[in-house]
Amino acid sequence: MLKTGIATTRRGNTLYNINMTIDADSKKILSKARDKAPDWENIETVLLDMDGTLLDLHFDNYFWLQHVPLCYAQKHELSEDEAHQQLMQRYSDARGSLDWYCVDFWTRELALDIGQLKHDMAEKIAIRPEVVNFLQWLNDHHKRVVLVTNAHPVSLDLKMEKTGLHIHFDNIINAHDIGLAKENEGFWEKLQADEPYNKSKTLLIDDNLEVLESAHDYGIRYCYGIQQPDSMGDAISSKQFAVLSNFKEILP
Repeated sequence: MLKTGIATTRRGNTLYNINMTIDADSKKILSKARDKAPDWENIETVLLDMDGTLLDLHFDNYFWLQHVPLCYAQKHELSEDEAHQQLMQRYSDARGSLDWYCVDFWTRELALDIGQLKHDMAEKIAIRPEVVNFLQWLNDHHKRVVLVTNAHPVSLDLKMEKTGLHIHFDNIINAHDIGLAKENEGFWEKLQADEPYNKSKTLLIDDNLEVLESAHDYGIRYCYGIQQPDSMGDAISSKQFAVLSNFKEILP
C-alpha cells in the first residue's frame, strides 16, 4: 500500500519520505548525483523500485490521501474530516509491516474494494520522465534489470498492464513473495534466493530512504534516491545518498 512516513495534515499532498529533508538548491543536488556517478563497467545488476522511482508517486498519494478518504466517508457515513482522521490513524498503525502495502488487508480493514478503486482511477498512473530511455539503455548495455517492489500483486499487475514497463525487466520481485518489506532487516539477504546478485556489482534506485539504508547496510554498493517522487510534491534530498531528478544524470 504505502511506503514510509505519514503526513497527518488534512491538506498535505504526500504520505511518503517524511524522513527526507527538503533542499531548494537543486544545483547542489544535481552536482552531488554527478559526483557519485556509478562505474557502469563494474555494474552487473540494476535493482529498481516502482512507485516513486519509475512511476509518478502522485497516483498513490492522491489515491490514499484523497480518493480513499472520500470513498470511506461515503461508505461509513462520516464527514471527510472524520474519515481522514480515522484513516491516518489506521495507516500509522500498519506502518512497518507488509500489511502497510497489502490491497487485501486494506480491503478488509476499510470495507472498500481497494483493487477496484485503483482500477477506477488507473488513468492517473504515469511513468516518470526518461524512465523508458533509461531502461532501454540498460537493456542495450546488457545489464540485468530487476524490478523490486513492495507493491501488492494487484497494484503491480495493474501498473504493468497500464505502462507496459514489464518488457524491460529480466525479473520482477514482489516483497509479498519474500515475506518482508524491502526496508525490513533481512530482506536483501533473502532476495538472493530468488535473484542472486553480487552486492559490489549492484546498483539500486529507490525513492524510500529506509529502503536505501537497509540495502546499504547489507552491502549494496551503489544506492540512489529520487529527488521528486511525486511530480506534484516537494523536492527532497538526503545527506547520505545522492538523489536523482532525472535518470540521465547517472548515464555515461
